[in-house]
Amino acid sequence: MTITGTDLKNAGFAEGKAIGIALQLVTKEYGDKSREDVLLLFGQVLKDPASFLEDSKLSALAKAIMKPVTDIVALSSEVKPYQIYGADAIEQGALTQMEIALKLPVTVAGALMPDAHQGYGLPIGGVLATHNAVIPYGVGVDIGCRMCMTLYNIPTTVLNEKREDLKKVLTNNTRFGVATFQKPKDDAIFERKEFSELTVVRALKDRAWQQIGSSGGGNHFVEFGIVEIISAINEFNVTPGTYIALLSHSGSRGLGASIARHYTDIAMNVCKLPQEARHLAWLDLDSEAGQEYWLAMNLAGDYASACHHQIHERVAIALRETPMAMIENHHNFAWKEKDAVGNEIIVHRKGATPAAQGVLGIIPGSMATPGFIVRGKGSAASINSASHGAGRTMSRTKAKQTILPGQVNKFLKQAGVELIGSGLDEAPMAYKDIHQVMNAQKDLVDVLGSFMPKIVRMCGDERFKEVD
Repeated sequence: MTITGTDLKNAGFAEGKAIGIALQLVTKEYGDKSREDVLLLFGQVLKDPASFLEDSKLSALAKAIMKPVTDIVALSSEVKPYQIYGADAIEQGALTQMEIALKLPVTVAGALMPDAHQGYGLPIGGVLATHNAVIPYGVGVDIGCRMCMTLYNIPTTVLNEKREDLKKVLTNNTRFGVATFQKPKDDAIFERKEFSELTVVRALKDRAWQQIGSSGGGNHFVEFGIVEIISAINEFNVTPGTYIALLSHSGSRGLGASIARHYTDIAMNVCKLPQEARHLAWLDLDSEAGQEYWLAMNLAGDYASACHHQIHERVAIALRETPMAMIENHHNFAWKEKDAVGNEIIVHRKGATPAAQGVLGIIPGSMATPGFIVRGKGSAASINSASHGAGRTMSRTKAKQTILPGQVNKFLKQAGVELIGSGLDEAPMAYKDIHQVMNAQKDLVDVLGSFMPKIVRMCGDERFKEVD
């Protein structure tokens, strides 16, 4: 079987490096294939190189075809006006990042939530609306990270009376970081067509199956606590009073992280921005890569939800109780929404809670401070958003360097919280005052109830080596 450079040019290849790589592949990898099959395969790579960037044989060819864009996209000289909530407690780095994002030519509007702090590209707590463009780093690495709460009609005294039993429920039915269940539960999510139709996702299916029902590291947690419902009018039909609840926080695990990296690389290859804005590279939603990312992002968000549902199902079975209600919301995502005059916009919420009129959400504090069940008011100024938590006051590195274990233990004891796992980087004093954060967004959400953690499980500093 012989394929020449002329054959490749006739197939649509441009003169250059890609032809040389293709000819090498013919010799080294595809000598046993027919000429027609190889030309057909190369034609598929030429048509959609982004889908082959992680192919063990064809990635080099795909990268050669996807020539880097040399023209740098200029930013606007002016920052589009935007609303800042809780400005006094927001660091300059986050403000600078937000202002850069508001200079993008695709940006329509933005807002900064009171828990905001510096991140990569868009700040954590940043909300950015764009026109027909999605920014992978504007969504974030942990796609679809979310909160999920189940309420139980169990006396709150059980938290003290059967504390050891509840701790066992958490340790037996949760996994964090690199630890996974030896026998993962199957889920309908794996029947989704994206797992077969999207090349990058197809390669991640086995890992996603292994990690289903588990949580990531960092600030992710599963915890028992006490909910106090204060509003007699609530969508989950729960009478005002106190209840035991399970609250979980985690995202899409390795699936979401790999999707984010893959499409960020593509975006940065086709959308060259000035150095300070490079992580804000976007994909046009009319492009094939943009449409693929949108499908993959939504799959990762639904996978994150499936992980939470399995966590809560395992715990409900262990408790031998049926939850009274479930409340769930997500962040680190992009939504297609309408602006005030009815135009479609793409709203990125990187660490921000959807808070459109009537939308329910959960805004946690820290491991030893309360969180809140909220209902959105639909504020146009915040682009129908609210904070996703208290927000950090110091980096993880600084927290480890400056906070002493004794300080944390004292804080937890005073709050009546028992901690399983976690490191100093997640100490309560590394976070903003949740009450100040909530006060700064009174115009964005109504509070329906509060949640106070009592038994908290997190990943911790050490890489867990758990077994069933």
